[in-house]
Amino acid sequence: MAINIHSDYILRNLRKPGEVVYKIPTGGLFEYVSGANYLGEIVEWFGYALATWSLPALSFAVFSLCFIGPRAYYHHRFYKEKFNDYPKFRKALIPFIL
Repeated sequence: MAINIHSDYILRNLRKPGEVVYKIPTGGLFEYVSGANYLGEIVEWFGYALATWSLPALSFAVFSLCFIGPRAYYHHRFYKEKFNDYPKFRKALIPFIL
């Protein structure tokens, strides 16, 4: 949950009021992945599924991964296309792997 809250904080404060330009998020897990907010959400739901040990919670976590995972990939691709100086080592969703 902390990953999710911190990542959303970074995204909310990325632009000043009235700005409409795209910017590269930095700080926190955004140093390692393009979709730090998505990673936080997925980890949060899998943690909930583990804590409750229930099939419905696990189903929701898997659904979240299947729905949010591709969004992270497309955001990552967008950032790489939009910014020439986008960090080359940054991954889409899973640090150092994917």
